[in-house]
Amino acid sequence: MKALARYAALNSYVEVSQSVGIDPARLMRGVGLDPASLVLPDRWIPAVAIARLLERSAVTSGCQDFGLKLAERRRLANLGPLSLVIREEPDLRGALRTLIRHGNMYNESLRIHMSVTNGLTTVRIGFEFGEPAETRQATELAVGTLHRLLRDFLGTRRQPLTVCFTHPAPADPSTHRKFFGPTLTFEREFNGIVFYETDLDTPNKTSDPQFRTYARQFLDSLGFPEETTTLDRVRELVELLLPTGRCSVEQIARSLGVDRRTVHRHLADENETFSSVLNSVRIELAEQMVGSRRYSLTEVATLLSFSSSSNFSRWFRERFGCSPSQWRTEKSTRSPG
Repeated sequence: MKALARYAALNSYVEVSQSVGIDPARLMRGVGLDPASLVLPDRWIPAVAIARLLERSAVTSGCQDFGLKLAERRRLANLGPLSLVIREEPDLRGALRTLIRHGNMYNESLRIHMSVTNGLTTVRIGFEFGEPAETRQATELAVGTLHRLLRDFLGTRRQPLTVCFTHPAPADPSTHRKFFGPTLTFEREFNGIVFYETDLDTPNKTSDPQFRTYARQFLDSLGFPEETTTLDRVRELVELLLPTGRCSVEQIARSLGVDRRTVHRHLADENETFSSVLNSVRIELAEQMVGSRRYSLTEVATLLSFSSSSNFSRWFRERFGCSPSQWRTEKSTRSPG
């Protein structure tokens, strides 16, 4: 199946797009992403769509350093709860091991491999999307984010021995040189960074051993699965595709990189069907949307992919025992203030 990533991977995308004069919403819709969902950083989407979005953004803007512009805005805190643990690791070795071990919490397609040979540490970065895709911008974003992590732990005076990219240098490498320094190289055999092994044991002066224990317990309490189940993937995609009017088992299957029979088989293994998942997600979203006055009831019907308001009202009454307008009125009456 196709790997998924969280919308958090697009942190600062809107700001960078606007700074280079392109329309982020139009480009996102062009690769099947919902701009409104950027406010939901933990929602899963196909990772390949993010890579394609970054490539199209670079071409449309004429900025070959688009991915790097995103990396310039990255902070450790963008990793959410994972950043709490990384920040408290006693040294760089622990930070990188934590990142490698738990990176699939945010991007299932990202592959990070660390090796130590002859006193040198090599961290390689790659992607496995489940289908072919250009990755220049995504790679520069990932390597740039790694470079920022190294700088946070080692300081600005200790430069990596080499920063490597497999792709050719851009026509204007000034942004890359400024970001990575003089050790930047292109057309190498791998994407990643090489530095001294001794740097791995550089103490983290801000680490608090007592807080580290609490941070790890907090991360464990979140219950992030080692692997997202097919049911999880289908639920996320149904929620994502419903407002677009393109929520079908065929579209879900294409997003996952399988055929519809495979989707049905995996859901059956978990005692679910596509219809039951669709209905479950609709019920959850309907309760939220009808209870809020952000959308009109006609808009709610459209966002939940009903062909008409009357069909939505009939469905709602069957599940909730009253009409959407009655539910909204009662909800408003019960709300304080």
